[in-house]
Amino acid sequence: MNLINWTSILESLLFAAGDEGLTIKQIAEVLEVDEFKASEVIEDLRQEYEKNETRGIMMVQLAGTFQLATKKENSAYLKKLVDSPHTSTLSQAALETLAIIAYRQPITRAEIEEIRGVKTERPLHTLTAKALIKEVGRSEGTGRAYLYGTTKEFLDYFGLKSLDELPPLPEKVEEEYVQEEADLFFEKFQETINS
Repeated sequence: MNLINWTSILESLLFAAGDEGLTIKQIAEVLEVDEFKASEVIEDLRQEYEKNETRGIMMVQLAGTFQLATKKENSAYLKKLVDSPHTSTLSQAALETLAIIAYRQPITRAEIEEIRGVKTERPLHTLTAKALIKEVGRSEGTGRAYLYGTTKEFLDYFGLKSLDELPPLPEKVEEEYVQEEADLFFEKFQETINS
């Protein structure tokens, strides 16, 4: 009798799915089993990776999908592989824009610019090119401006399962407190220069 090696099949499926990953429903459909059985297979594969410390990959759950990922302890070597002049990190402007979109989505460019106080065309282009944001619709009213929202890649990039895992925004900060903190910083800065 030929037994089916479910974990082997799942590993192949996750490898083929790449960054897209697979939902439990997709896994169950492809394996032609119910979601309970699919959960068992997922758990079996996860335990296999966990038991074998010599493996360079592991299975993770991100944004409602299961996917293969590299182990964190190998990150220095992966960094060497991908480091190149063409690889760039996000600028401060792009990070600010991304944070606004993440917390206020769906949001228009005009609304983002109102919050930031500066133009956001370039950061929006950069974030779209990196697939961290996308157009999610059009606003009501005159001009029907594009609405922006985050993508599955955004969740993957920051290791989040859902937007609910975003850290809470701080309560409204008192202007007086901010001024006191700034004064304290500049006072310590002056002491450092003078010593």
